[in-house]
Amino acid sequence: MWNILDNEGKTLAIVIKHDFNQPGITFCTPDDYSQQMAYMHHPAGHVIKPHVHNEVKREVLFTKEVLVIKKGKLRCDFYSDDHEYIKSVILESGDVILLASGGHGFVCLEETEMYEIKQGPYAGEADKTRFDAIPDDRINIEVD
Repeated sequence: MWNILDNEGKTLAIVIKHDFNQPGITFCTPDDYSQQMAYMHHPAGHVIKPHVHNEVKREVLFTKEVLVIKKGKLRCDFYSDDHEYIKSVILESGDVILLASGGHGFVCLEETEMYEIKQGPYAGEADKTRFDAIPDDRINIEVD
């Protein structure tokens, strides 16, 4: 697991690599994130008590997305809020990423299947501002 930071130390994304392994529950996000993400590893017979979630009013200002890479290989390019390219990471089958802030774009390096989970309701085109991607010859891939 690792945090992807911009040049000012702001968290752009949190990645749980497919080979991450910790016993118990590892919460990967701060309590104030509008999207929470945890890794859980329990032995056979472990019980999670039944529960319901209470109605709690929350205010969400920005969308945070979680991608689960089911199959394939995906390059994730990170940008500042001002659309300036920062760096890229490669995600592969079994990896999970929470996109926390800034901008992002993707290139499928192999045939890719993934799940996307984010807050709703979806606001359509009002939900995002599109811009041009960084040219491939300027890509800087961060290695874990």
